[in-house]
Amino acid sequence: MQLYNKLSAEERATLIDKAGQERLTLSFYKYAHIGNTEIFRNHLFIHWDALDVLGRIYVAHEGINGQLSVPAPNFEAFKKHLDSIVFLENVRLNIAIEQDAKSFLKLKVKVRHKIVADGLDDHTFDVTNKGVHVNAADFNELLEDPDTVLVDMRNHYESEIGHFKGAVTPDVDTFRDSLDIIEEDLKDHKEDKKLVMYCTGGIRCEKASAYYKHKGFKQVYQLEGGIIEYARQVENQGLENKFMGKNFVFDHRRGERISPDIIANCHQCGAPCDTHVNCVNEACHLLFIQCEDCATTMENCCSNDCKDIIQLSFEEQKALRKGKGNSNKIFKKGRSEVLKFKK
Repeated sequence: MQLYNKLSAEERATLIDKAGQERLTLSFYKYAHIGNTEIFRNHLFIHWDALDVLGRIYVAHEGINGQLSVPAPNFEAFKKHLDSIVFLENVRLNIAIEQDAKSFLKLKVKVRHKIVADGLDDHTFDVTNKGVHVNAADFNELLEDPDTVLVDMRNHYESEIGHFKGAVTPDVDTFRDSLDIIEEDLKDHKEDKKLVMYCTGGIRCEKASAYYKHKGFKQVYQLEGGIIEYARQVENQGLENKFMGKNFVFDHRRGERISPDIIANCHQCGAPCDTHVNCVNEACHLLFIQCEDCATTMENCCSNDCKDIIQLSFEEQKALRKGKGNSNKIFKKGRSEVLKFKK
């Protein structure tokens, strides 16, 4: 039985075009104690592949994290299958604000050590002992409290293009980097301050809320459903939108606009811009912010060196890439020295 994706992204995109169906981009997560992760992973793949679900799903002993796309006509069948799994019954589904039929082009269900890498080796830390969830209205009210400290649990390249007014935005490359920094900065306020956290869809700040409770913080809150659900509630309930700019998302769209504010700059010329792109040189693929003018001038590249490389033949480019890894460079996400106006 096939338990992995066999189609290329190009082949899948062609099939999506031919199908002509609306697809829904959504995400969900759930911290739970899962026993045999491999069997659970295979179970999900078999059922979701049959429903033409595409996306990136991580399974670990601590739970599940999924970002995916499902054909609209299959949504009810997908939801019914989720509800048939005891710990996923009625799990919150964060439906994307902006839809794109090609947000995901492959189905990848992977077993991981953790669904959110935290760098922690603490077996007394129970990730299910989370903080208080708050909705958009209560979140806005908390932000008016002078005893509230609002912390963005995302990485620098995410908060660079959008964040809540007054939020602490740690200058970090990974979630694990932020945990100790925040604890150190707030160590004198474990008793008297309200620690309020947010992230994209809730998964990182939920783990962080449990971690900080474990570390002795007495008043720990998280924005339920993250920025995605906040934006939905703000619109539906006519609430004040306290988020500025774009919400970075981990699919081909790279961002959803939450407010008209543009708070970032093109990393190449400094003009106001909040559009993330990947360098088209496959040997680089650096994620950075690039305006339309620079995209034209630089031919969608991050540097003149990459611009020269893409002029070579495919075989010459392939030879240059042989035996070289670029993941560290990719995931520096805007830190490259070739970017004059990086944050």
